[in-house]
Amino acid sequence: ALKEPSALAPLPAPAGFRATLRPYQAQGLGWLQCLRRHGLGGILADDMGLGKTLQTLAHLATEKAHGRLRKPALIVAPVSALGNWQQEIRRFTPELTLLTLHGSRRKECFHRIGRTDLVLIGYPALQLDTEALLAHEFYLVVLDEAQTIKNPRAKVARAARALRAEHRLCLTGTPLENHLGELWSLFEFVQPGYLGSEQQFQRHYRRPIERDGNERRMQALTARIAPLILRRTKDAVANDLPPKTEIVETIVLDDAQRDFYDGIRMSMHGRIRELVQRQGVARSQITILDALLKLRQACCDPRLLDLDDSRHVPSAKLDWLKAVLPELVAEGRRILLFSQFTTMLSLIEAAVRELGIAYCLLTGETQQRAAVVERFQSGTVPLFLISLKAGGTALNLTAADTVIHYDPWWNPAAEAQATDRAHRIGQSRPVFVYKLIAQDTVEERMLALQADKRALAERLYAGTPGLAGATSHALSDADVETLFGP
Repeated sequence: ALKEPSALAPLPAPAGFRATLRPYQAQGLGWLQCLRRHGLGGILADDMGLGKTLQTLAHLATEKAHGRLRKPALIVAPVSALGNWQQEIRRFTPELTLLTLHGSRRKECFHRIGRTDLVLIGYPALQLDTEALLAHEFYLVVLDEAQTIKNPRAKVARAARALRAEHRLCLTGTPLENHLGELWSLFEFVQPGYLGSEQQFQRHYRRPIERDGNERRMQALTARIAPLILRRTKDAVANDLPPKTEIVETIVLDDAQRDFYDGIRMSMHGRIRELVQRQGVARSQITILDALLKLRQACCDPRLLDLDDSRHVPSAKLDWLKAVLPELVAEGRRILLFSQFTTMLSLIEAAVRELGIAYCLLTGETQQRAAVVERFQSGTVPLFLISLKAGGTALNLTAADTVIHYDPWWNPAAEAQATDRAHRIGQSRPVFVYKLIAQDTVEERMLALQADKRALAERLYAGTPGLAGATSHALSDADVETLFGP
């Protein structure tokens, strides 16, 4: 029988593997080998920065050493992570042959797929080249940052499920970001049918747990998934990782920005209340989200709204940044600054240039990502401005010891992923995380919603009692009043 992951004996990496596994990584290798013996797929869900890539490569090196890697293994990763995978494969498993399918000429390499140990491809190319990939059966398919397939009906999830493979593995520090349906999608990839059909899962687990707070169903789900999911937290295993200190920096809006914010809130509140009364919350979601976006932008910098009366309204957050950044740089701190709004990063850029602080910038438009990352990691630049979506995952930025979240995001997992670009194995200094939250605004209310989502994920991983009163995450009438009310 398959044992609980924690009961498995650690396995040493094979001869020729160019890294020493930490004890928990050796146990992870033992778990991956156990799954393989039983013909099962699984989810390696270790905290961000604990070496999921390294454990996966140790597993593949073990398969090669024992003559079992007779077909290629396919690794699917975000485009931003392809360079990191190439680097780690060359560094730790140079004996494994590698084919990377990326760029406009990748079709010229399709004929080599069957003659290589590892095939590396990005999620966009997976969707475009599904037909070519279906011509091959893979020994193992690995999905890195597997939360990419959290929507089971998305084209990328359908393409991943269609792949032919003997074994399947998901790597993600966040198998659950918003709701339990995302977990079903990952399990449907690694072990089809294991949690029933989507409708059965909704009926048997998701609705009773999220809507009714059913403790028994939560325990049943935790027990069901336990053998196929391995999650270790930094607190539990990486004793030599330096501490991380999170500071919620409360930003007080001045009178002009407060009046501007309240003016938008009151006009939106009236419109939304009227709309909700007429057609209900569910059918008003797009209008509600648009209104929330405007309020969040007003907290960041009124100029983001591009209104005539917003151009001369000051930004309390930007003022805080102008005061604090020079101090941090003078102390020798290396800083990552995240925002969801690329337009906000442009405004911050202008302020930073005025201050005379050297910086790097990474957004979805950045072409030479690896070169920009290398410039920051080499220590020549103290500040890295990053858009949350472009750089929140799959980057190793251990040169940083300070993280600033300029604006909060609904999804706490996305923020944690971004923070863990710095707080990961290889980090030698304590990490300080500043979350800028505008006082008495929608941002404070977002923190409360974040806490709900984080609690659901933690209960699932730990099987902790106390689920009664757990919330589902669709907005209710009460949520709308909370978000837009005074």
